[in-house]
Formats: sequence, C-alpha cells, structure tokens
Amino acid sequence: MKIAILGGDGFVGWPTALHLSDAGHDIHILDNLSRRWIDTELGVQSLTPMDSIQERTRIWHAETGRRIHFNLIDLARDYELLKNWLAEHRPDAIVHFAEQRAAPYSMKSDRHKNYTVNNNVNATHNLLNALVELSLDAHLVHLGTMGVYGYSTVGAAIPEGYLPVGIETTDGETVSQEILYPSNPGSIYHMTKCLDQLLFQFYAKNDGLRITDLHQGIVWGTHTEQTRRHQQLINRFDYDGDYGTVLNRFLIQAAIGYPLTVHGTGGQTRAFIHIQDSVRCIELALNNPPARGSRVEIFNQMTETHRVRDLAEMIAAMTDSRIAWLPNPRKEAAENDLVVHNEKFLALGLDPIRLQDGLLSEIVDVAKKFAYRVDRSRVPAVSAWTKDIAPLINHDPEGKRLKSVS
Repeated sequence: MKIAILGGDGFVGWPTALHLSDAGHDIHILDNLSRRWIDTELGVQSLTPMDSIQERTRIWHAETGRRIHFNLIDLARDYELLKNWLAEHRPDAIVHFAEQRAAPYSMKSDRHKNYTVNNNVNATHNLLNALVELSLDAHLVHLGTMGVYGYSTVGAAIPEGYLPVGIETTDGETVSQEILYPSNPGSIYHMTKCLDQLLFQFYAKNDGLRITDLHQGIVWGTHTEQTRRHQQLINRFDYDGDYGTVLNRFLIQAAIGYPLTVHGTGGQTRAFIHIQDSVRCIELALNNPPARGSRVEIFNQMTETHRVRDLAEMIAAMTDSRIAWLPNPRKEAAENDLVVHNEKFLALGLDPIRLQDGLLSEIVDVAKKFAYRVDRSRVPAVSAWTKDIAPLINHDPEGKRLKSVS
C-alpha cells in the first residue's frame, strides 16, 4: 500500500514508518516537526540523539534500499497544502499521529491549552474534510488514547469503544442500543481525543469514511526491530516531566540515581503497551480495515495494566533506587481500578511483550549510555492541572536547592 503517516517524525510515528516500510509499503511522512520545536521551547532534548528527519530517512535508504518520503506540512494550518498533497498522491491508507500528545503539556497554561485544541482538532477535521472533498477512499487509522474513557469505576471492564445500553421508551419498554462508551477526559489533551471520536463518528455515518480508532495505553520501551539496525535510526526517548511516560521516566531516573517520583498515593492504575507492540497493532489495523459505510472500528491498544506505585516499587527493587512520594500535579482520583477488554488485537494474532519479558533492563542500559544528555532540572513533573494545585507542587524532588534561613 501507499501509506501516508501524519506525524511520522514522532515517538510512535517514526518506528511505525520504519516498520511499515520494512514490510514493503510505500511510506510518505507528513509532519510539521512541531515536536522538535517544543523541545526547544521546554529547554530539553530527547535522551537519545536524534538526527534530522532527512538524515534519518537517508540512513534508512542506505541500510535497506527502501525510501521513506518526507513532506513538511502543518496539517492544522495548511489545509490547501494537505488537500493538494492528498489529491496528487491518493494514498491507500493514512495513519494519523499528528497531534500534540502530552497531557501535562496541554495543561501548562492557557496558551498551551489553546495550542493543543487548535492543533489537534483542526488537524483531524482538516484531514476528514479533505478526504470527503477529494472522494478519497483511504482507510484512516488514528492513534487515540485510553484516556478518553477515564477509569472503570463501576466494577465492569471497559469495552472496545462501544457500550450496550438499555433505554426505556415512552411506552415503558426497554430497547437495546450500542453507544460510544461515555467520555471522561482527564486533561485538555484527552479532551481533544474525545472530540476526535465525535468527528470520526459523524464522518463515518455521513460520508462513509473508513476509520479505525486505536485507544492506546501508555507506551514504554525504546527500540523496535527496525530502530536497532543503525544507531542513527534510534527512536526518541523523552524523560522530562511533560513528555516522558511514567515507566520510561522511572527507568531513566533509576539509571541516573534520581529518586523515582510517585505523585499522590501512586494508586493510579494505567494501561501499558510496548513500542514494538504498538507498531504491530497499527499494521494489524491497516490489514483489517472496516467496510465502507460501517461504523468506526475501535480497538483498545494495550496489553496490561499496573498501579503506578507497584511499578515504582518493582523498579526500585530492580535498581536499588529510592522512591520520592510527591504531591500530585494532576486533578484525579487518588486510587482507581482499570479493567479493559483488548480481545480484538489478540484475536488478530498479537503476541504481547510484557513487563516480565526482560526488556526493562534494555531501557536502563540505553538510559545509562546517554545519561550525560540529561538535564536533571527537567525531570520533575511540574505542570499543574489547576491554579489551586500549582502551589503544592514539589519542584525539587532531590532536595538540592538552597534552603532559606529564617
């Protein structure tokens, strides 16, 4: 297939581009490189050294003989440029990663909230609008998030997208219906993914677009089979308080002798998936598109769930690290359960990589190798969800700042 990967320079986008190119597909990356500019804004860099997208694709061609094409397009702002590209290339499938992906970043300030909404919602709607205008029957695979659900609080497992409900009619009878599982976003970022869901539902119903929405858990890991082939193909690794995912952050903290930062009680249960499984799931979704005119296909793209404190205690025992218990910058329940159905990908043949499979030590090795690139001041999570929470945040988990003398 000819596949357009929107946001193909990012944390999941880049290894997906390599994985699908390696499988023989014709890959075209569309990206505005905003994630690199956000690094500059935050004064932080990927733990792993990242070359330019042009150099990355050059190395891939040198190693494999396969080309990955790059197009500098801002999907949220350059509608005509996007539409013209789609009209010229008419891809068979589109993988949509082109959204600001960090919940903490989306909550930093009013400016960051506006940017996240404008970027994410406009990018998604511009894409859907262009597909309809061009009568382009490309299968759209979107990377969403488990965060659209909130948490399971009623003692039942979260289904894959749709919830069967009984509705009482005016005659007193009960009729059955399937609805989108009620949204319960926990941040502006998660809210934009909920809005994506509604956009997808409308365009599938109104215009017959073929759409698959992947509600993904937290990604951990660094390498995929393809990124291991050359040191310049390595994936980005975020460790900072805005973009670093919780398990990867624990591992880098352990590698540099930083306390493992657990916020609140650590009783938050999260869903997880390894980066290699993430790209496999995207390939499985591409190979199993919904029929034209059918409803949006929804997968829960996760392989296991864990409480944050359990992960911290596991990493602390493995690496002889200490845990720092800090105030929680997020507005969320102190404890939650999370039970999730994920049978669809398992039925399609996914053989999950789990935490006990030994890849945690591989991440620690990567972290130690590039520890010299870490700015310790960027490690704490300090973006507050509300103004009331902001004064409570601990900006110095290591306790190294000078204390005033009263």
